[in-house]
Amino acid sequence: MKRVLCLALLLMLLCAAALAESGGYTWTLQSHASSYDSETLRYSIDVGKLNRTKCYLVQLYVSEPARQIKKATAPWHKKLGKSEDLAKKIPGAALVVNGSGYVSRLYPEIPENYPGVSEDYWYTPLGSVTVIGGEVMRCLEGVPYYGLTLEEDGLHMYVGEDPQAVLARHPIETWSFYEGCTLYQDGVRLLDDSWDFAQKLANRTIIARLDANNYILLIGTSKHGLTLTEALDFLVGEFDPEWVYNLDGGTSTALLRRLHGKKTLKLIYGGTQSVFDMMGFVE
Repeated sequence: MKRVLCLALLLMLLCAAALAESGGYTWTLQSHASSYDSETLRYSIDVGKLNRTKCYLVQLYVSEPARQIKKATAPWHKKLGKSEDLAKKIPGAALVVNGSGYVSRLYPEIPENYPGVSEDYWYTPLGSVTVIGGEVMRCLEGVPYYGLTLEEDGLHMYVGEDPQAVLARHPIETWSFYEGCTLYQDGVRLLDDSWDFAQKLANRTIIARLDANNYILLIGTSKHGLTLTEALDFLVGEFDPEWVYNLDGGTSTALLRRLHGKKTLKLIYGGTQSVFDMMGFVE
């Protein structure tokens, strides 16, 4: 019995050492789910376990990001939309994920520095700047912007930028969530690991940019849940990204894909909650 206990203890110590050496995570590849390959767009979707949590890991290439990254939205200030319905609004989409956090009757909280009251923002995304198809829907003067933009040279992440400076770049689209969702940029870890939201075990949708054409999407599922700390340790440790951003997760999480040569998008995971916008990738 003592030998068994000693062996079990040794295995636990070895596992702990392996976890520490990997930067606080273990990744176990389980299967290859699907892939897409064309001259302008490629993706592969793998299924694995990040620590204890089942995840979908998407490696994505787009040749012309400004043309191939699209957004679909629900009606401004009126209602939310089902993920699958919004995804269908992106013609030719090969891959789609949920996007911005939003304000609604169910999720009425707004940041303290937003002017007005919660009702002023119902059924709109978070973020001091919102651009849809090149049209400026919101610009909150003096409220720093934390979020993503799609511009003529591709997808960018802004960390506390002045709204007018963001608009000066003539963004085509924006996606945004909480201020703390800018996780990593240019070798600097931005995530506050003491933030309650960062340590919450939840579904996650996280995007990382490797360069202008290559991106990683990490979708954490709900059986055990994934913390932002775990996700960031993994993405930085395995891929050395330029930046990492946390899109809305929880019950908003949704991953849809279309196989090459097929016409129909298939829901791979999530899609249980209505959302305000989606991020899609086309050929």
